[in-house]
Amino acid sequence: MNMLLPVTLSSAAAAGILAIWLMIRVGQVRTSEKVSVGDGGNEKVIRRMRAHANFVESAPFVLILLAVIELAGRGDPWLAYVAAAYFIGRIAHGFGMEGGSFGIGRTVGTLVTLLTLIGLSVVAALIGLGKM
Repeated sequence: MNMLLPVTLSSAAAAGILAIWLMIRVGQVRTSEKVSVGDGGNEKVIRRMRAHANFVESAPFVLILLAVIELAGRGDPWLAYVAAAYFIGRIAHGFGMEGGSFGIGRTVGTLVTLLTLIGLSVVAALIGLGKM
């Protein structure tokens, strides 16, 4: 049986590309700030590293939730929009980490990520309980 999960597959591809973009940004600031290992106490390096780490901390959960909801056949048509919103939020967060204490991109990215995780978790739980 060939089970194609288009939302999950597309999201996994987007996650890989986004992870590479965030890694490159860390490398760029490490080079410009001459920090080879760790963060060197450099705020620019710390900010970029945290943007990457924040993504890595949430992406696996989002991908797993997307997959189980899609496997359950409960994701049409809204699931792709939720996935897209998550990735747009993570891009906004990556750029927002460049700014001051709590830039608008950082705030938007954090809120979108939290809402995505809560929403997908609730949907998965309801499906598991047979309520959806």
